[in-house]
Amino acid sequence: MRANKFNAKKTYVDGIKFDSKAEAKYYLQLKWLKQADQIKDFKLQPRFLLQEAFIKNGKTFRKIEYVADFEVHNLDGSIEIIDIKGVATESFKIKRKLYERRYDTPLKVLVYDESFGFIEIDKLKKTKGKAEKSTAKRNNRRRSAVVGSRRR
Repeated sequence: MRANKFNAKKTYVDGIKFDSKAEAKYYLQLKWLKQADQIKDFKLQPRFLLQEAFIKNGKTFRKIEYVADFEVHNLDGSIEIIDIKGVATESFKIKRKLYERRYDTPLKVLVYDESFGFIEIDKLKKTKGKAEKSTAKRNNRRRSAVVGSRRR
């Protein structure tokens, strides 16, 4: 099976085609959570209208929809919209803003990380950013110690 331009490989689970291995893995996690009575239910590929179709100067413009990966119904009655991403494209960033403006239901954008498992993309950026900063600080301390020792 050929990978797309973002290196995601289409994967089949339970006869359902997923756009990536991470998405299929999250589906299996949701199935397990439902069987363990940790969530009420979940849906695949819920659709959200972002802009209605319209006609301007005789030209028809099609509606704009956002299709998320999952809609999760929690035990407390709350609903979460989940999107699994490897890369947040410009198109997705725009659709996310349009979604956030129009809908109250939270949209969680998750990525799969080898160290953390599924984690919100914004939290992963912050976590990795902190790790990079602390590594840079340690490296700077080592350099200054080495540089300082040469002067003696």
